Amino acid sequence: MTRPPLHRPALLLALAALAGPVAAQGIDLSRGGPVDVTATDGIEWRQAEQVVIARGDARAVRGGSAVDAERLLARYRPSRGRGGAAAPAAAPEAALGGGSEIWRLEAEGNVRISTATDTARGDRAVYDIDQAVLVLSGRSLSLNSAQQVITARDSLEYWSGRRMAVARGDALVVDRQEDRRIRADTLVAYFLEDAPGAAAGAPARPPPPVRPAAAPGGREAPGAGRIDRIEAFGNVEIRTAAEVVRGDRGVYSPATCMARLLGTVRITRGDNQLNGREAIVNMCTGVARLVSSPGGRVQGLIQPNQDSSGGASPAPNAGPSGQPRR
Repeated sequence: MTRPPLHRPALLLALAALAGPVAAQGIDLSRGGPVDVTATDGIEWRQAEQVVIARGDARAVRGGSAVDAERLLARYRPSRGRGGAAAPAAAPEAALGGGSEIWRLEAEGNVRISTATDTARGDRAVYDIDQAVLVLSGRSLSLNSAQQVITARDSLEYWSGRRMAVARGDALVVDRQEDRRIRADTLVAYFLEDAPGAAAGAPARPPPPVRPAAAPGGREAPGAGRIDRIEAFGNVEIRTAAEVVRGDRGVYSPATCMARLLGTVRITRGDNQLNGREAIVNMCTGVARLVSSPGGRVQGLIQPNQDSSGGASPAPNAGPSGQPRR
């Protein structure tokens, strides 16, 4: 028979004493109020190892984030004073009074981390509270929000402070609303917050300049925010209902529909294909501009009799972008 969740007041008090500053949005366990840990098979406190272990339908809740798993470990240490110096060593009873802080959470077995808007899943999860980063590993890795789903084979990282997710190994982003799929060996997604009062059908802003990946610090967690841009590396593929664009690396902005791909670039619409070394593509309008390598030429295979459902070929006397030559 399944036993009800066990609450050990002393252990819960210890975890409550480890609370940090004011709660933040999104999957962010580095800040918030007390950590409430429950389990059906017991909670074990190993004072010498400075770890609390919860087993059986274990759950840890802090602020608006919850971690569910078969087994949870909360590692703590003496709290650091000003300047990062550790507080003087104290007896375990003194640590219960507020002289400790959680620095790492580990979850194993059917892991689910959730907020009101986002859900992350995997076999194993490690949350480094100092870095505010969640690392998921194992099978069926996913980060699910209202608009997008991010999946990966090898690992999936979620950097709360940097508003960034990193998917490694057959990484995939699916945009449900726009019916687009972005796949690559590695994908880095940067999030933005929804602007207050912004309408879903508002005009698209100009495309942002393509720049190297940056890791801006001191920014809020993504929460329900949408993806600002996606940087893709290795075997890149952006797919819509009408076309497929492939390259070695690229940048894509869901808000503007603009994609820039570099390397061995191929644009396929039905039986039509254009090849080049660089492409700038509007995934909404289908207008593409290809650039050849120095001394080379843009190549294309055009099937003139295709209808629009199969990807209409450029108009007669059209340039590589599909626009009439002047």
